[in-house]
Amino acid sequence: MDRDRDLRDHVVYLLRGGGAHLSFDKAVARLPAKLRGAKPAGVPHTPWRLLEHMRIAQWDILDFCRNLGYVSLEFPKGYWPQGDAPPNSKAWDASIKAFRKDLKAMEDLVEDAETDLFARIPHGEGQTILREALLVADHNAYHLGQLIVIRRLLGAWAEE
Repeated sequence: MDRDRDLRDHVVYLLRGGGAHLSFDKAVARLPAKLRGAKPAGVPHTPWRLLEHMRIAQWDILDFCRNLGYVSLEFPKGYWPQGDAPPNSKAWDASIKAFRKDLKAMEDLVEDAETDLFARIPHGEGQTILREALLVADHNAYHLGQLIVIRRLLGAWAEE
């Protein structure tokens, strides 16, 4: 039994929305453009703000893992988009594409046998690639859950 490979496979499974987690692609699929900037009463975010927040945070975590010259964004302001709606008709799809690209890069980093999942990131404060990959999976799962609640409130989520 190869425990290292098993661990890597498990983390990638979580990143992809496996088990009790919802996949990113399912959560963002077929949301009408007119609802991407809609905010239901009593909810602090729109689908756009959640999508962009997830994209920005995931990109930032990946950058932290790979870039010795990493500089943190201003917290929390730097991790959220400015507007409630996509700034143009192409922004939603561009954000989804960028999110997928960075998620794949995190998966590749975890899957690479040359990546020491337990080594401390040199410019960090004790963080490891394993911790950061689990942070991405956890953060994405949390906000995907929020996105589904918003979609339900907007009448844009059908149970399968």
